[in-house]
Amino acid sequence: MENIEIRPARSGELAAVAALRWDWLVENGGEAVGEREEFVEHFVGWAGENAGSHRCTVLVRDDVVIGMAWLVVVRRVPTPQAPRRASGDVQCVYVAPEARDGGLGAQLIQAVLDQAGELGLERVTVHSTSRAIPAYARCGFQESPRLLQTRVTSA
Repeated sequence: MENIEIRPARSGELAAVAALRWDWLVENGGEAVGEREEFVEHFVGWAGENAGSHRCTVLVRDDVVIGMAWLVVVRRVPTPQAPRRASGDVQCVYVAPEARDGGLGAQLIQAVLDQAGELGLERVTVHSTSRAIPAYARCGFQESPRLLQTRVTSA
């Protein structure tokens, strides 16, 4: 039996999480800018600065981080019925290739959804790759005709 743990990331694990983020980019055909070490340093600082709104959950096998998922909590405009509202957005879900297709990604997504429930979030969204849509659908995500998006161009 594998020694698998899914839990909030510890500060000492953020460099490993940054490395996974780098790997995700390269795996998906992206071209990295700069050096990996510089990115890891930047990422760790960014994660610390944004810890209040960006919560990282990690997938750990035998004390090695092999997966990650981020839940971004967005405070929403209050209403008279709900003075404290928030929604979530799942971002940067990644499982190392050698650990895929065994259900660990679904467990990671479910852990993030459980966290969203504990936080009382109204809804959780995700912007997914085509390959991952079935995994999100199995976890209860559905298309919404009311959720629209646009790309913003820089001036």
